[in-house]
Amino acid sequence: MSTPGYLAAGLVLSPSSVFSALVRELQQDLRCLGYDKGPFDGIFGPGTTQAVEALQFDLLNNNGASSASDGSAPVAVQSYNGGRVTAVTGLVDQGTAAAIAAMLADAAFPRLPSSANPASDNLAALTAIGQLQAAPVPMPFLMAILEQESGCRHYHVPATGDSDTYVTTGLDRNDAAHPYAITSRGFGIGQYTLFHHPPTASEVAGVIADPVKNVSQTVLGLSDKFNQFVNGATADTQADDRIAEVGTGPLRTCRYPAGDPKHMSDCAQCMSGAGQTNIVGGVTPFYAGSPDTYARTQYHQGSYTDVPVRANLLCDWAYAVRRYNGSGVNSYDYQAEVLQRIGSQ
Repeated sequence: MSTPGYLAAGLVLSPSSVFSALVRELQQDLRCLGYDKGPFDGIFGPGTTQAVEALQFDLLNNNGASSASDGSAPVAVQSYNGGRVTAVTGLVDQGTAAAIAAMLADAAFPRLPSSANPASDNLAALTAIGQLQAAPVPMPFLMAILEQESGCRHYHVPATGDSDTYVTTGLDRNDAAHPYAITSRGFGIGQYTLFHHPPTASEVAGVIADPVKNVSQTVLGLSDKFNQFVNGATADTQADDRIAEVGTGPLRTCRYPAGDPKHMSDCAQCMSGAGQTNIVGGVTPFYAGSPDTYARTQYHQGSYTDVPVRANLLCDWAYAVRRYNGSGVNSYDYQAEVLQRIGSQ
């Protein structure tokens, strides 16, 4: 890896920078290190500023450990600081640039994969995923989740003026006490999520670079939510909407029995027959009797039209899809958007 061009004596990159070629180089470096979502446009805008802030936060705080259950990072980002960065400024001074150069020069810091032909690789990925006929989840629900998560793109396909072909990446910032911190990252077509950073080399080579392995994790996650978090024995393993609308009866895999050609495949038709409802953010409750309502969030618009009525579907995948996204208002918004997608297929 060559020395970054922006590592030049006295140079500071900031939102007022006119060095577009150097900003593009910076954006690519931040992207491959997992701090930016793109594009590479040469403009030091809000996205680039956030990426630099997140990097500086990690240089000061990231010791490689994770509070989640996905293990530790292979290296501590702090170890690349060496006293160069003392505060989160959002500016790329020589201390920040030198820390980036040190990260890029170390083979122990995994870089995100990119594609020489992202459009064709994405098409090949979808073809391979479509052949997962033995998946223990309904394929229409799976494809709607992939569309929701990544637009069914494992790699970013650049528009004119952009050259970003790295793996599709989502960045969450959900810690109000540390607004600069990236709390989790989603990778690839299924947005395989990691809370530690950087990923391990095996994670990059496997579930991040390989779209089929990536989607296999989505399948496992959705299947687990269906089996364990819709109608469990305790409150934290139950879906409140399911309990309110269906009760605590046995899980319903599909209205059609195994062996029927429509089994776990005719979801769009089921959506069509379920009726539709409109959801208004701040007005519509999560379910009848719920004290909470749908709402606009940083991730979702909060109001939706022509949403299939989940209680009429005669299966429990709609509730599993919500639990796949967690709990709270975002999970209900996510559920509504996925049901809309399937209903429009």
